[in-house]
Amino acid sequence: MESSEQKGQKPRPPPGPLPAHVAIIMDGNGRWAQQKSLPRVLGHREGARSVRRIVTYAREIGIRYLTLYAFSTENWGRPELEVGALMMLLRDYLEDERPTILKNNIKLSTIGATERLPGYVRDPLVELMRDSSDNTGMTLTLALSYSGREEITRATRALAEQVARGELKPESITADMVANRLDTAGMPDPDLLIRTSGELRISNFMLWQLAYTELYITQTLWPDFDESTLNEALRAYQGRTRRFGKTTEQVLPPDASRPAPTR
Repeated sequence: MESSEQKGQKPRPPPGPLPAHVAIIMDGNGRWAQQKSLPRVLGHREGARSVRRIVTYAREIGIRYLTLYAFSTENWGRPELEVGALMMLLRDYLEDERPTILKNNIKLSTIGATERLPGYVRDPLVELMRDSSDNTGMTLTLALSYSGREEITRATRALAEQVARGELKPESITADMVANRLDTAGMPDPDLLIRTSGELRISNFMLWQLAYTELYITQTLWPDFDESTLNEALRAYQGRTRRFGKTTEQVLPPDASRPAPTR
């Protein structure tokens, strides 16, 4: 599909309400490279360009929270050369995009076990998070060395320690208390999850937070994902009725147009 930029047109989001929080599982860099008989690292490099493009566009159209699944805990098990290349690309992204992030009032945050990152990545990451902490235009969250199961385990362990100290009774534990101990505490759950490359799984990503998130799967490989592809996902989101377990009649006024129910 030809992008808006290729057509010489400035991309525009579909009219209608936009999701406050969009999360993306960026998949397909390796396959993109293999299809072109290129080294996998070049697919990751092209994927980094897609990150720049989508972050900029999301900020322009008013997405309040954008969370990108950049590197999972399981990704540490990839070949050492590939992991090293990914770390270098991440470092380059943090250094190259620092002026853009600060200029565009973007707040950078992370979820995951970032203490596992090498110092040459962790240092510029921590610095940029600190320097952008007061920005209010959009929150960009990178999931780095991230595992949804580990995140829930850490939250559970923290609650268990409070119980052991006598500070908390087991019967008083609520869902909000768990949520407040997750890496995403203070952040709204994603309204829309996009997965590229056509894979039909969530790959240990935000397992708690995705309970009522709308899912959108595209066959597009991440390096080919652009503003037009994001707009397709936003248009699909706008055509859904978010019922959160209720009936369509309960969540829509009698005279409202009724998209096809999704739950």
